Amino acid sequence: MKLSEHYTRTSVYITLTVLLFGAVIYYFAINYIAQQQLDRGLQQQLTEAEEYARSNDQNPQLYDLDRDHAIFVKTNRQQLQKRFFDTTYFNPKEQRAEPGRAVEDLVKVNNNNYYKVVITISRAGQKYLIEVITIITLTLLAGLLAVLFITNKYLLNDLWKPFRLTLKEIKQFNIADVDQFTGKPSLVDEFTELNEAIREMSLRVTHDYLKLKQFTENASHEMMTPLAVVTTKLDTLIQDETLGADQLAQITDIYSSINKSSRLNNSLLLLAKLENKLITEEEPIELDIMLAEKMQQFQELMQSKNLLFRHQLEPKQILASKYLVDILLNNLFSNAIRHNITGGIVIIQLTAHLLSIKNSGGANPLNTDLIFERFQKGKESQGTGLGLTLVKNICQHYGYTIHYYHEMGLHAFVITF
Repeated sequence: MKLSEHYTRTSVYITLTVLLFGAVIYYFAINYIAQQQLDRGLQQQLTEAEEYARSNDQNPQLYDLDRDHAIFVKTNRQQLQKRFFDTTYFNPKEQRAEPGRAVEDLVKVNNNNYYKVVITISRAGQKYLIEVITIITLTLLAGLLAVLFITNKYLLNDLWKPFRLTLKEIKQFNIADVDQFTGKPSLVDEFTELNEAIREMSLRVTHDYLKLKQFTENASHEMMTPLAVVTTKLDTLIQDETLGADQLAQITDIYSSINKSSRLNNSLLLLAKLENKLITEEEPIELDIMLAEKMQQFQELMQSKNLLFRHQLEPKQILASKYLVDILLNNLFSNAIRHNITGGIVIIQLTAHLLSIKNSGGANPLNTDLIFERFQKGKESQGTGLGLTLVKNICQHYGYTIHYYHEMGLHAFVITF
């Protein structure tokens, strides 16, 4: 969920909660004030009724309060607690019952007679007024929430535009590009400060990257030069017919180690390029045709171990670097052949969605947590330990996924496009 949506939701929830509590308190306050107003009116009517009853010897039941009801009931009680209470008022004009408010008290007349008086007035007007106030309040509440929601979602949405532009520029940032991060100008101080911090960070990262890149290239170049010289010298020595068998074996071992160092150097450089996304060239590749060519290239190595190819290739075109795809397939094929058993099998399957390469081999599965890590290899392996790491990084470079599993004596590597 976006930050603006979090902000809008939080604002609406807090505002709604405060307004609802406020509306409830407001309703009870208005109701209390209106009730107190009615009670004051009832008290005034009660006072008038008592004065009328005490100043006239006639029957107090003849007292008329116009629209209000006043009932005098003669009683022998000499004490009665005055009370105000809600009751029902009968409207003679409308001929219907309405909510009312009443007061009850004891009145003593001149002849020492006691009357219980109950005066009732209608509170329909009060109830109607409270209902109108409640409707108006709820309408204002709904209108305020709507305005708040629209303001936060649409009007204030432009405030986040510089942030979204900055985020887009960060996503498109490439450490190898000449153009540096600039950021979009904003009237918000926090966004301006963020852009400045990101710009300074990108400058430092780019500077460090260029220094490291220069060092790596120089180190690789300086390393390849003596390796090439040593290889040339070894080629000359191997051709010397005066060498003994032991000397030739030692030179061959040195030659093999030098070749391994060269491959290791090239693999590390390629990994660095992949991790920094320096290989960008792409072209349409018919993967089924390329797989068929690879099977022909590895045919001689297959025959040396008496291996059998089984394949099922469907037409599949991908957009990638032919150089990287060639390295990926070379590593998968050589891995399937080198770690196979004599008289084993290699099964290749290509569909529109995946490439699967299976090979017979050891009975125990490989460690899936370490198999794609750098320099992880078997005890008898003569490789550099970077083959499957290169395969994984090439797959990640193009958004593919690769996983390994062991089933029915077969080791399988599956690439999902």
